[in-house]
Amino acid sequence: MVRTGVFRWTVLVALILMPPTAGAEDPPRRLIELPRKPDAPALDLLDLTGARHDIAAYRGRVVVVNFWATWCAPCRKEFPALERAWKKLAPAGVSLLAVDMGDTRESIERFLRRYPASFPILLAPDPALGRRWQLQGMPTTYVIDRAGRIYFGAIGERVWDDPAIIGQILSLVREGGRLPSTGGQLNEQKVYFKYNH
Repeated sequence: MVRTGVFRWTVLVALILMPPTAGAEDPPRRLIELPRKPDAPALDLLDLTGARHDIAAYRGRVVVVNFWATWCAPCRKEFPALERAWKKLAPAGVSLLAVDMGDTRESIERFLRRYPASFPILLAPDPALGRRWQLQGMPTTYVIDRAGRIYFGAIGERVWDDPAIIGQILSLVREGGRLPSTGGQLNEQKVYFKYNH
């Protein structure tokens, strides 16, 4: 059994190590590489069309998992850049899953009329998902490598179509998943990290 508390140790340490950005009000233009690469927790949800998305079925692909909510101001700010990034990443075989954390279908559809998205919008009615993925705030985004491990993370808004971020994500496509072994299980991770953003 994987202990999610240790997942938090791994994820939170990388984000605290992120140096301050040049402009305090500007969103960061890079992702944080996790020092250890824990296995991604389970994620098996329906999208707005009723199609099921199981993270295990994406193994062998690079996957961006963005946790957001319609009431989240930084989520609204980054959503157009996320859509632009998706159009650059999709041809390279990268998948993007946007997981809404508990909004009603009506509020999501209203949101999408203002901020259109061509990537899947998944519905997460159970708050336990946020605990499994150790969400410290929204938006929170993880980039999962081809081996199913969380390689990059971000808490807070990002400029998703910035060339530096696109380059970081595409580097995992080029690597082909040939990343160093991290020992496998989340409960072997010992690094603690606290959100400091």
